[in-house]
Amino acid sequence: MMTVRHLERQWNAKQYGRLQTELLEARPEAKFEFDPRASQAARTAAWMLIRLEELDQAHVPLAASLRRTLLAIQETDGGWGDPAVSALVLRALLLGKGEGIAITRGLAYLASLQQAEGLWPAAPIRRMPADPVTSAFILSQLADQPRFRQAVRVEDAFAWFTNHRTSLDSRTSQAWDSVRVRSAARSKAIEPPLWS
Repeated sequence: MMTVRHLERQWNAKQYGRLQTELLEARPEAKFEFDPRASQAARTAAWMLIRLEELDQAHVPLAASLRRTLLAIQETDGGWGDPAVSALVLRALLLGKGEGIAITRGLAYLASLQQAEGLWPAAPIRRMPADPVTSAFILSQLADQPRFRQAVRVEDAFAWFTNHRTSLDSRTSQAWDSVRVRSAARSKAIEPPLWS
């Protein structure tokens, strides 16, 4: 059983890999492969905040400590290492109607990396080619957030996926299906015609 005490012990012991494995068990996000160079501490802290929110434990001191960690490791460009990790961290920070300059800077970071067709690159270099899997992950984490929808061109990204659905490889197709299911479940802001 995963308890706050269990999470805190593993966090303090810096058992990030083990924590992530436990936190992602049976979740669609477990299939997403993060860049191994991306901050494990940022990913783990974000997953923990999300889990604490799900357990109605976002008020515990550990949650505040995790938020402080995420704020302290935000990079000067506004992101947390790469677009996928940044989206995950933003999801965690936006829980409970999160506000603040770190969120604004993180959203601006993602907006600056969005390419003309609506997708994001896997790396934080704008001229890198678009990565549908990374883009699907970003959308799965944030598409239901009004502030994200205002900061980026979500409609362009959805249109790209709709237009390319038949040419997606199986991994990307699964990620996109996860976006559709999660977005529909978490928000009524996404209109059904986008999926047809």
